[in-house]
Amino acid sequence: MTDVLVFGLSEKEIIEGCIKNKREHQELFYKYYSPQMFGICLRYANDYHAAEDILQEGFIKVFKNLEKFRGEGSFEGWVKRIFINTAIEFYRKSANHKGHSELDKVRFKEVEQVAIENLAAKDLLNLIQKLSPGYQTVFNMYVIDGFSHKEIGKKLGIADGTSKSQLARARSILQKMIVNQN
Repeated sequence: MTDVLVFGLSEKEIIEGCIKNKREHQELFYKYYSPQMFGICLRYANDYHAAEDILQEGFIKVFKNLEKFRGEGSFEGWVKRIFINTAIEFYRKSANHKGHSELDKVRFKEVEQVAIENLAAKDLLNLIQKLSPGYQTVFNMYVIDGFSHKEIGKKLGIADGTSKSQLARARSILQKMIVNQN
């Protein structure tokens, strides 16, 4: 655990205060982590309101499990993992897996570098949110959060090959959307 100051307190002091259910520490914790965690929620959600629901559920889980953090590795990484898992659970509960299909081969078209350079992060997030829930979840898990196809398959209850095909299809769709915006 680092000794980074958060609103005048160390990370450790804030965590200890949260464990003791001190409201002011919980508020500081929320203010510090909510912008970044909301970004994760937005990547997985189909809309703003769903992202808010995931954010709320994620913080509930973090506060309930703070005592379980052993101080090994990055605390921020631990918090992110909880939010990613919460978003995945949200997807699994709400998604009908009709968006999943086995695709043997999906050919990628080269996206013009100019199109990518003109795309702001906000625009890319909006495009990712237009993907079907299955494509969106696999894309986020693999490309942004670094899960392997095996891990994705296990967490979502799909085959590794389905994860690979969902990623390929998501990339293909995103490439077409990017080209069509320019």
